[in-house]
Amino acid sequence: MEISVYLSALALALVIFNSLTIRVIKNSPNKAFGSVSILIPMRNEADNVKACLSSILQQKGLDSFEVIALDDGSTDATANEIKAFPSVKLTSGERLPDKWLGKLWACQQLAEKSSGDYLVFIDADVRLSDYAVANSISKMGKWDFISPYPRQLTSGFVQKIFQPLLQWSWLASVPLLIAQKYSIKSMAVANGQFLIIKRDAYFQSGAHAGIKAEVLDDLMLARRLLKQGFKGGVAEASNIATCHMYKNSMELFKGYQKSLWKAFGSVPGTIMAITLLVITGILPIVSATLGSTSGLVAFGLIMLSRIISSLRTGSLPNTAIFHPLATLILLGLILFSWYGKLTNTITWRDRAVI
Repeated sequence: MEISVYLSALALALVIFNSLTIRVIKNSPNKAFGSVSILIPMRNEADNVKACLSSILQQKGLDSFEVIALDDGSTDATANEIKAFPSVKLTSGERLPDKWLGKLWACQQLAEKSSGDYLVFIDADVRLSDYAVANSISKMGKWDFISPYPRQLTSGFVQKIFQPLLQWSWLASVPLLIAQKYSIKSMAVANGQFLIIKRDAYFQSGAHAGIKAEVLDDLMLARRLLKQGFKGGVAEASNIATCHMYKNSMELFKGYQKSLWKAFGSVPGTIMAITLLVITGILPIVSATLGSTSGLVAFGLIMLSRIISSLRTGSLPNTAIFHPLATLILLGLILFSWYGKLTNTITWRDRAVI
């Protein structure tokens, strides 16, 4: 059990370090200079259009900005909902080329139709505060890209206990300040829900065309930018942005199925990740239940790291007690994702995932 204690202590130390050093974007009046293009890919997002575009159009503190929404072959009323906002430029997505994933092709088209110095990619289920974009650009400093991480909204028991694990996973494993200072590609963290990139950096790095078939597009785009010598990283943005990724548990399962097989790099990487998850997420509570003091200590350390992570990212700290159950769900999803990959049965938004 000593290994569980050591790894749990390391996770706690990293969470504390990152919580104290991560760039935090505040919700306050600010001014950002330079033209901005806010780009929203949409496929069957009729229910999200009004709230999403309303929050975007209320942005303040920007010199000038354009909003472009792409209707990516929707079969619902997405296009009609967008047309209700005359100031939003509506474009229809072109036919999906071979070996492209749908969202990546949509983002590529949006970028090509844009004119701003800053390209702001926003998912349709994201909601922004009034100064969200201005504050995010100001927080970039000398960075070429920034990934403001929204507060993740949840509904239902499974989402409430599982989604906070997402932020904890990188807060507890990546020394962000070091990774960002030295542009360590293998430690890149990014979230495509809300991503801002300087125009020149985006196109010089190859744009989305350079990662056209990557299921972890946000992470791979960040790595590509770093490889080309550009600077950037993730920032804590729970005060300025929210995202409700999934409507129900089935959507959550399908959403993670499409990418978890790639999340750890390879089969050996997946085996290593599963081993670490069992050692820190399952073994401590089992050992503690059997009377092990070391198991109880390890579980307490992980619990504390989860609570701190939740407080830093705007999640519910009381879900930390369910960490072993959330870990079991994650282990199941990893296997589910690999099953889909090996049987070529992964789909997302009615499209096959390469």
